Amino acid sequence: MDVPREEIPDGWAGVDIGGNSRRIFAGALDGVKTIFWNGPMGIFEIDDFAEGSRVIAEKVTHLTDKGVFTVVGGGDTIACLNKFNGRAAHVSTGGGASLEFLSGKKLPALEWLEEV
Repeated sequence: MDVPREEIPDGWAGVDIGGNSRRIFAGALDGVKTIFWNGPMGIFEIDDFAEGSRVIAEKVTHLTDKGVFTVVGGGDTIACLNKFNGRAAHVSTGGGASLEFLSGKKLPALEWLEEV
């Protein structure tokens, strides 16, 4: 079932992005020079809910192959990329830490390294 989020029935949950969102997200990546992807688009472990993640993984892989600098952050996103035989220029298992670093937050390990 592919419905707008505001039409998801009470007691149900959105478990993947829909077709329109897949087109919007994939299209937004056209022409970029850098991609940072953190977090799958749905419950990719269940094939019925993996289409959004598959589309983005394939797009990221295609753009990586075209020379776009791509970074994938977080264990779930890495597992998602692997499920669809995808590639990225850089992979980081620290999803949350990567986001904190990008936001300018001081990370304890990096602060310690600066002191050494």
